[in-house]
Amino acid sequence: MKKSLVAYFSASGVTASVAKNLAEAAKSDLYEIIPQVLYTKADLNWMDKKARSTVEMHDKVFRPAMANADADISAYEVIYVGFPIWWYVAPTIINTFLEAYDFSGKTIVLFATSGGSGFGDTLKELEGSCPGAKIMEGKLLNGRPSVAELENWVKGLGIDGE
Repeated sequence: MKKSLVAYFSASGVTASVAKNLAEAAKSDLYEIIPQVLYTKADLNWMDKKARSTVEMHDKVFRPAMANADADISAYEVIYVGFPIWWYVAPTIINTFLEAYDFSGKTIVLFATSGGSGFGDTLKELEGSCPGAKIMEGKLLNGRPSVAELENWVKGLGIDGE
């Protein structure tokens, strides 16, 4: 079995819940991507054009700082990277995370939660942030999937090497 990590960003707790179940299902370590400045409810108001998340997502080069950058990526072969979908893509803090480490030769499997949209251009938007990695669009994991459901999904990916 390949050693794996579930790294996730969660602004409201929804993605965190899924990530914890996925880590159990994949027998992975768990790592939270924490922004240096936490997001408030007002920051996440997508209807407000001046809300922090809206401003960040409209600037493709913006990279929010992380409070932590201590993941030992070298210890893992497979990294599941989870996040909520914002404006049809991953939040830019995911680019910050991917650009902070060397993922060469690693497999990155994306997973996301969403209130209604799909992955959109997420894969395309993230590929440049992790050169040398094999990056896969995984799955939207909405509705609080069980550990058993996630075990089946992980097995179906065919990346475990067993």
